[in-house]
Amino acid sequence: MNTSDIRNEGMRIGGQVVFTEATVPVRYPYTNEVVGTVPAGKAKHARQAFEIAANYTPSLTRYERNQILQRTSVLIGDKRDYLAKWLTLELGICHQHAIYETKRAQDVFQFAAAEALKDDGEVFSCDLTHNGKARKIFTKREPVKAISAITPFNHPLNMVSHKIAPSIATNNCMVCKPTELTPLTALTLADILYEAGLPPEMFQIVTGWPQDIGDEMITNENIDIITFTGGVPVGKMIAEKAGFKRQALELGGNDPLIVLNDLSDTDLDKAAAIAVAGATGNSGQRCTAIKRILVQDSVADKFVPLVLEKAKAIRFGDPQDPETQLGCVIHAEAAELFEQRVYMAEGKGAEIPYHPGRQGALLPPIVVDKVPHTCELVMEETFGPIIPIVRVPDDDAKVMEISNGTAFGLSSGVCTNDLNRAIAYINGLNVGSCNIWEQPGYRIEMSPFGGIKDSGNGVKEGVIEAMKFFTNVKTYSLPWPE
Repeated sequence: MNTSDIRNEGMRIGGQVVFTEATVPVRYPYTNEVVGTVPAGKAKHARQAFEIAANYTPSLTRYERNQILQRTSVLIGDKRDYLAKWLTLELGICHQHAIYETKRAQDVFQFAAAEALKDDGEVFSCDLTHNGKARKIFTKREPVKAISAITPFNHPLNMVSHKIAPSIATNNCMVCKPTELTPLTALTLADILYEAGLPPEMFQIVTGWPQDIGDEMITNENIDIITFTGGVPVGKMIAEKAGFKRQALELGGNDPLIVLNDLSDTDLDKAAAIAVAGATGNSGQRCTAIKRILVQDSVADKFVPLVLEKAKAIRFGDPQDPETQLGCVIHAEAAELFEQRVYMAEGKGAEIPYHPGRQGALLPPIVVDKVPHTCELVMEETFGPIIPIVRVPDDDAKVMEISNGTAFGLSSGVCTNDLNRAIAYINGLNVGSCNIWEQPGYRIEMSPFGGIKDSGNGVKEGVIEAMKFFTNVKTYSLPWPE
């Protein structure tokens, strides 16, 4: 990459582009070369942004919010190629997955635009009991002072969209700190929002190293709500430091695809397609990616060759090549760790029928069979395109026990044609969502999404739930003679 092509970006604070002397480099995982820089912001920058946010009172009507959100969706479509290019450059995912992400982000803004037009206030008549009065109680939702959004590397566009779209829809002001690994897309999104008509005080972006700016994103006195998506240790640290502040913590996952023994050969093929797509989409870097495939013993020997065939068909390599179906993980260190876990599983009896070799951050779709369900590979969140197959007994109660036997509880997928078994798994799996005949992560951008246990504090994302979470309910009552 030529020096002239490198993006040197500033923070977006109160309508100004703010630079600092020290910068944070942004690297292209495929080659490890620097493709951009952002400011190494300090606590004072976040403090300034939160002060601006808390002192600004948005006055956008529902119609105006709807129009800004709709225009944003259109502009994302107009700038799709540019956004996809930079998603690929800073994250290393393949071009095809980057295009998909831009389309998801468009959906987020479309749904938020529609929801902005709805008034979900309630009315309660007070003449219902023998203590009744001729009054009515009403509810309305009000924005908060300022929202702190801390976003992860794996969805630099869609994850930021899931924070900011509901914030705009509810007339809130947000300060976002994207991860230092993939901050460039968030800055592009901020500019798109300003172009769509959003007052810059309503969405500001600060960048920097976590140790310099992270605490201010959690403890600043102007923050009413913290919304964080990322890893478990940081999430728990936020919970400790934030104290009384309202928090939405969307943390890791260890999602199973469960393949039951009532499937025909055709169905097993369909299940194998779901398994491989779910394990490798976004280079396996999704909290809802398939991290372990639990297949019942009596169909395992038929199922594994189907998985192998589909894994071998994936074209992995140069993320910028439009034909590539699987790009990199975030950096070589992550790829090395995940590969190490594969070899550790092999040491405990697992077999590796397909591993075409790692090159730096380029981790191929590695198929691992006969993985003991207690291995680190499938007990921890392995955030890459590994396809681990755990053979489990033909005993549904035991399968549920194994599935529930990790610290996580985000989502799950079950392949079965037996309705009673499907219902039993929906009821029996300790997760935030359970999809039958679909990837664990399947949702629309409006439906509730979130996990339990170490996957989160039970607060749901999805546009509708986020809009509720980002507002305070005020009740008021009036005399109402009938």
